[in-house]
Amino acid sequence: MKILFLGGGNMANALIGGMVKQGYAASDIHVIDPGSEARGRLAGSYGVICHEAATQAPAAPDVLVLAVKPQQMKEAVAPLVGRLGNALVISIAAGLDIAALSRWLGGHRRIVRCMPNTPALIGAGITGLCAAPDVDAIGRDIADSVLHAVGSTVWIDDEAKMDGVTAISGSGPAYVFLFIEALQQAASELGFSTEQARQLAIETVQGAAALAARSEEPASTLRERVTSKGGTTAAALQVMDERGVKAGIVAGCHAAAARGAELGKLLGAD
Repeated sequence: MKILFLGGGNMANALIGGMVKQGYAASDIHVIDPGSEARGRLAGSYGVICHEAATQAPAAPDVLVLAVKPQQMKEAVAPLVGRLGNALVISIAAGLDIAALSRWLGGHRRIVRCMPNTPALIGAGITGLCAAPDVDAIGRDIADSVLHAVGSTVWIDDEAKMDGVTAISGSGPAYVFLFIEALQQAASELGFSTEQARQLAIETVQGAAALAARSEEPASTLRERVTSKGGTTAAALQVMDERGVKAGIVAGCHAAAARGAELGKLLGAD
């Protein structure tokens, strides 16, 4: 299977590394990137074939992965129009909807829109995927295999919900980092060293997330089990509730989804 990447940045690097580990042949993977540093890094690390321009890359690939920034996408894909054949196009560009991508690709309709998140850089990502109607089961399986190289996948039938994927899992790592930041600050204020504060905060989050993942019970039940009446956890949660912590997180996610929809319209405008 001939796979062509448009863009050789961090996420493309993560995907290519994950795909090679999964058994994809490096000789079947081509990358278009104008930057000599990116091309050298990818060729040196994985043995893939790199090109400076789209006209140098093979036409009619089996899979085209769009891995350039959304604001650069329209200009970047223009040289590929008429060279795609029946390629399955996988876009990992945030915000750009399938309709805009199809227009910019000259009416190409075999498109899967994806929203990975930054933990994909270490193979621990979660990606939401949404396929255009013209993508068959085989095409969906191919897209799933490519994105599975950097973590888990979730298929979304309604493209309008992709803004919600962006708000929850795409932006979600920032919310978790904020929580870790807050725990570290509190630990420092309680007299712990920087190293101790970091370890206590990060490993608490890691352990709690692992416990939630392995349990079939909802997070609310797990929370209640840690919260003894009149105890230390109850005291903390009461203050957090008074400060609107949970409500603020939920409202923030809604704000992110709304902003995602707004940016999508702006980015996809002709």
